[in-house]
Amino acid sequence: MSRLDELIAELCPDGVPYKTLGELGYFYGGLSGKSKEDFTNGNAKFITYMNVFTNLAIDTDISDLVRIGENEKQNTVQYGDILFTGSSETPDECGMSSVLTEVSDEKFYLNSFCFGFRLKDNNLLLPDFSKYLFRSQNIRKQIKRTANGVTRFNVSKKKMEQVVIPLPPLPVQQEIVRILDNFTELTAELTAELTAELTARRKQYEYYRNEIMQLKHWHYRKTITEMSLGDIYDFQYGKGNVIPTNGGEYPVYGSNGIVGTHFEYNSEDAPVIGHIGAYAGIVNWGYGKHFVTYNGVICKLKNNSVHSRYAYYLLLLQDFRAQAKSGSQPFVSYEILKKPRVLIPPLEEQKRIVAILDRFDALCNDLTTGLPAEIEARQKQYEYYRDKLLSFKEVTA
Repeated sequence: MSRLDELIAELCPDGVPYKTLGELGYFYGGLSGKSKEDFTNGNAKFITYMNVFTNLAIDTDISDLVRIGENEKQNTVQYGDILFTGSSETPDECGMSSVLTEVSDEKFYLNSFCFGFRLKDNNLLLPDFSKYLFRSQNIRKQIKRTANGVTRFNVSKKKMEQVVIPLPPLPVQQEIVRILDNFTELTAELTAELTAELTARRKQYEYYRNEIMQLKHWHYRKTITEMSLGDIYDFQYGKGNVIPTNGGEYPVYGSNGIVGTHFEYNSEDAPVIGHIGAYAGIVNWGYGKHFVTYNGVICKLKNNSVHSRYAYYLLLLQDFRAQAKSGSQPFVSYEILKKPRVLIPPLEEQKRIVAILDRFDALCNDLTTGLPAEIEARQKQYEYYRDKLLSFKEVTA
């Protein structure tokens, strides 16, 4: 019998109580009344949308700053608070959580597109336990059901109050944290070599792609044309009256890939660029006929002298993510997309380059084979084990 089994047999053999979040604490909002200028000369630390979205835990080594006036009233984040992203383009990405797991005398503020949850009794949940619990499949399913929207889905705090969580004894929580911390570290070690190899391969591919597309060795220099991306594409934000999630034969692309299916399409065999949110600036290829939501940018090729895939690789050369304007939430504008100047060789040379780069792209990014598939399998194994540990029988009265 494992130590965890012993603790459960001793402390909660008949199950554990389940409570709603509304019974356990209260929600509070992020920053309010802030303008873009408040984020340029900040004097206080604030937790960004991406920090909450990406990380299980928030540490106190934060570099993002916001201007807070001397007598300004804003909510601050405290040790143990569970933080949530308030909106996203799909329910699957709504309400992603992170936890402030370090004690500090500093004040921390929260992005306006996020909100926090604070327990009335800090002895009910260990912060390190919360960071795993609120990312578990059972809790995530409940949180996703609280989200509604059209162009973007927004979490309802009122509905979030009805989310039910288990409350195992603290020694059981401590043991689960110990197991998951060790398993997380072990999984990271097991995947580190695979990830390092894949990263090296992708860097090699990107270096080769950048070198070949700079046309340094092209011997007919006089045949090269220079133009802007705005000369090649018409950029248009996708439609966002509704975000279809099922039905129809055409895939729906949001800011970072397929998010559903639809009966209509508004783009065909063309790039899709993330417009707003966590994936603003990411470039994907939309295969076949597809529908692009407002969270993505439709790229309509308008120049017959440029091969469609060559134009796509020109987009990949640009670092739109770094240029995405950020205050409360990142986004890319038409101005950012149109501005870059690029080099265009004759069409036959474009086709030759595309044939080479397409082979490299498949080798590095195909999630169904090779290193990407193995890394994905490791992650699924980890999530399965985590969810098993965080599933408890409910005690009956």
